[in-house]
Amino acid sequence: MKVVNHLYLIVAILFEVVATTALKQSDGFTRLVPSLVTVIGYAVAFFFLSLTLRIMSVGIVYALWSGAGIVLITAIGWLWFRQALDAPALLGVALIIAGVLIINLFSRSVMH
Repeated sequence: MKVVNHLYLIVAILFEVVATTALKQSDGFTRLVPSLVTVIGYAVAFFFLSLTLRIMSVGIVYALWSGAGIVLITAIGWLWFRQALDAPALLGVALIIAGVLIINLFSRSVMH
């Protein structure tokens, strides 16, 4: 069951990243297709997040979901949208990655 919950969490993260990327492209919800991708993506993300929360602790799930999402969106912003990252931004992202890894590798608080 633990593997299935982690797969649900991964799906939730990926859809949240797609939705957030489309949100940037929606231009304030003035473009139809990116706006639809945003709404549908967030709906799917929250559905899978809710499945994950049936077994896993809400605080840990949210930390993993938001942390991984932040890192992935930052990478997309840098690679796709050519957004600059200075040293403090890179340090912050590295600390988020470290936090996600520490939770995944060492925390016993994942399951409630």
